[in-house]
Amino acid sequence: MKINILSSVFSFALLILISGCGKDNYAAPESVLSGRVVYGGEALNLRGTGERVRIQLYQDGYQRRDPIEVFVGQEGTFSAKLFDGHYKLVTRNGNGPWVNDRDTINVEVKGSTQIDVPVTPFFTISNASIALANNTMTSSFTINKIVPTAEIDRILLLLGTTSFVDDEINIMRQNFTSNTTGTVNFTADLTGNSTVSAAKALYGRVCVWTKGADQGIYSPVVRLK
Repeated sequence: MKINILSSVFSFALLILISGCGKDNYAAPESVLSGRVVYGGEALNLRGTGERVRIQLYQDGYQRRDPIEVFVGQEGTFSAKLFDGHYKLVTRNGNGPWVNDRDTINVEVKGSTQIDVPVTPFFTISNASIALANNTMTSSFTINKIVPTAEIDRILLLLGTTSFVDDEINIMRQNFTSNTTGTVNFTADLTGNSTVSAAKALYGRVCVWTKGADQGIYSPVVRLK
């Protein structure tokens, strides 16, 4: 009798184990949705580290309504593996250096699917030129005001040792307070910065941060050394 009871318990436990394994044995998603966050047809330069800039995807027909978070890289591009189906895409609430419109984009994902996500940035940066010589970093660029009511909180001059450079990942960050738009010029004195002088590679970038925004708009990364 004892043997029968133990046998039944073992069989029941084995059935649960097999059943549990079967539930987890789903195929992984294979379709790829990729795209760019754009203004005027051009991808925006953003912060690409720390998963700070995101877009969100929702899929109807499922009980779980949590968004699928998709992280945007510093060149404004993104990519996500998904199951085929219909999705609704929005920007994340209050996230990004752009107007918080959150217009819904309907997208049908099947195989390889590409899409542009248009936004309205508060400012853009163009004609950026950055140079490094004699312990001095110089920059010249054009700040374009896109939203008439937007105000600049700060302008950042940044240096890093890799091609990932932003307001947090850097070895030199110089803040400037200015609300001037159009062509501007800023200089940073690097004298005494031993990290900069010892670096085998240096990359530069500028950033314009809007008052009230959680992220800044950036220029492309430039290798200086």
